[in-house]
Amino acid sequence: MTEQQRTSATGGMETSYGFRQVGEGEKQSLVNDVFHKVAKRYDIMNDIMSAGLHRAWKDAMVAALNPPRDPAYRLLDVAGGTGDIAFRVVEASGRQAHASVLDINGSMLAVGADRAAKKELSANLDFVEANAEALPFEDKHFDAYTIAFGIRNVPRIDVALTEAFRVLKRGGRLLVLEFSEVEMPLLDRIYDEWSFKAIPQFGKLVTGDAEPYQYLVESIRKFPNQQDFAAMIRAAGFSRVNYTNYTGGIAALHSGWKL
Repeated sequence: MTEQQRTSATGGMETSYGFRQVGEGEKQSLVNDVFHKVAKRYDIMNDIMSAGLHRAWKDAMVAALNPPRDPAYRLLDVAGGTGDIAFRVVEASGRQAHASVLDINGSMLAVGADRAAKKELSANLDFVEANAEALPFEDKHFDAYTIAFGIRNVPRIDVALTEAFRVLKRGGRLLVLEFSEVEMPLLDRIYDEWSFKAIPQFGKLVTGDAEPYQYLVESIRKFPNQQDFAAMIRAAGFSRVNYTNYTGGIAALHSGWKL
């Protein structure tokens, strides 16, 4: 299982569909299919994959961002279709900030737009169907860029990070929350057992299909470790790059600034 080697700071995720190697340009459509299948159960999926801890990790991410109560503040939340991070940021700003939720998957965005309407947050949000590798925004447009549990599903991560740098204003901040490499002895073994044996089976019970969960578990193990991903963020031009491990490294929050 974990003998599968992680990709490095020099790349590899663009042709990695879980543990399968796929051709150049094939990954995106395969990933899209996964999220079309799980869109309506996405939050349940995150509960399964993190044993519910993703909620605390996301709250910590928003606390680290600390959005101001300023109607001019602009957030871009990428791969955030269901709105989970954007809703938290808008609420933390006292419903002053504006968030653009961008996702390549229309099914995910439909769930997010419906949730926003029910929460009466539609005035603070817009939903954009687009690719993280080619953002449809002008340079220096946003104060912050967030992406939670989505960067590992982007084929060309280096391109997405370069695009993040481009659309951020000077002084803007990048925050990336992602499953990472467990750094605590024993916990890594427990997490492996949970990931490879339990998660796909729970996924099958919830959605009737284990395959999307098998991919997602495998994609976590292929994603660069904390140090390598931090190096990728620096290579994209960001400064003051650091990361904070959550729950022994099951997840990590990476931070960088455009200075």
